[in-house]
Amino acid sequence: MNVVRHTDANFAAKIREITVASSLFDAEIEQRTRDILDFVRICGDDALLELTERFDGAKLSVEQLAVTQAELMAASLKADESLRKAVAEAEKNIAAFAKKSLRRNWQVKNSHGASVGEKFDAFQRAGIYIPGGTAPLVSWSLMTITLAKVAGCKEIVVTTPCGKNGGINSALLFAARTAGATEIYRVGGAQAIAAMAYGTNTIRRVQKIFGPGNAYVVAAKRLLVGHVAIDLLPGPSEVLVLADETANPKFAAADLLAQAEHGSGHERVWLVTTSPKILKAVENEIAKQLPKLARREFISRALQNNGWLIQVKSLDDAIALTNQLAPEHCEVMTKNARKVSEKILTAGAIFLGVFSPTVLGDYVAGPSHTLPTGGAGASFAGLTVDQFQRRTSVVEYNQASLKKALSAVKKFAEIEGLDAHGRSAEIRSAK
Repeated sequence: MNVVRHTDANFAAKIREITVASSLFDAEIEQRTRDILDFVRICGDDALLELTERFDGAKLSVEQLAVTQAELMAASLKADESLRKAVAEAEKNIAAFAKKSLRRNWQVKNSHGASVGEKFDAFQRAGIYIPGGTAPLVSWSLMTITLAKVAGCKEIVVTTPCGKNGGINSALLFAARTAGATEIYRVGGAQAIAAMAYGTNTIRRVQKIFGPGNAYVVAAKRLLVGHVAIDLLPGPSEVLVLADETANPKFAAADLLAQAEHGSGHERVWLVTTSPKILKAVENEIAKQLPKLARREFISRALQNNGWLIQVKSLDDAIALTNQLAPEHCEVMTKNARKVSEKILTAGAIFLGVFSPTVLGDYVAGPSHTLPTGGAGASFAGLTVDQFQRRTSVVEYNQASLKKALSAVKKFAEIEGLDAHGRSAEIRSAK
């Protein structure tokens, strides 16, 4: 990993390097993504088949794009009792958390005595992207599809990459079906986002797209806003461990390694600490733990590219740097962790104390682990169930309340020079 200390002569320059925009805003990636989007928009299913063969190595026919009921049944039969139990446990917590966040219809009387309020309706056709790549991210099925189901979405469309043989991991299919997916397609990457946004002969367009992905997937979502709604910009995984001298270096190292193992090489992990002793101990623990891990090659690449051990002068400096980085996951391993967390204003999710590793949020705690990355946490919050709901304002006047409003309406219409506006209200008050 890269090490930087506040006593270094080039400390300020290094911090600027660390806080630059991530791969989510890479110009070259954006241009390649635009080309993919245009190809799908123009050529539809034919583009999906060609891009699937080019990027995933799978030669498919149009009829093979959709996962069949027979495949879903086979995946269900393969699911052993331990998988079923784990899925049920996670889904229970995720659904319970989501139900607390649902927006509910309301109405009040305004100053005219009219009824005004809001109603919230589920998106009727939601699109969900589930990453594939080097690991079958079964948990992501639950963290997105479950929320759509709780919100009441009738059509839940899932796209996910397939392997070279055209297959999709059976555990992922089992989890997606269990969570409530109504359609599943073996399409990945930016082309999957394009298909859901534009629509093809096989994949009908959706109203809103949810879910994380690599830099190309996130770039596609960003570029397609307007053609379709999106949730947020969740890209390659991140974790920041904020630690003082009380932190457990073994735990901190394990958590940094865990978030670096996804495999894209764009993952970002940071230790920000006030303690030189903790920094050195975490560095030693990483060297000790890494060789024992199955995905050590992926982890090493991520740590070399974007792994930082940072010593700052004070806890206030550590908090300020954390807010500047806006990490996807932030673990607070300090004295009075909850009090420290009150000053962290941009993290996607905060994990308090040494017994709250990020992996609990990844799998079973309850809140969705679909979170903003690449600094987007400064503007975006993580995925919540209310993002699967459309808000509509509702206004109902009667003749008496209209009469009370008429004077102000006429004045605004007069000032703005829009006499038809004023007349549309005044005409209703005539005897």
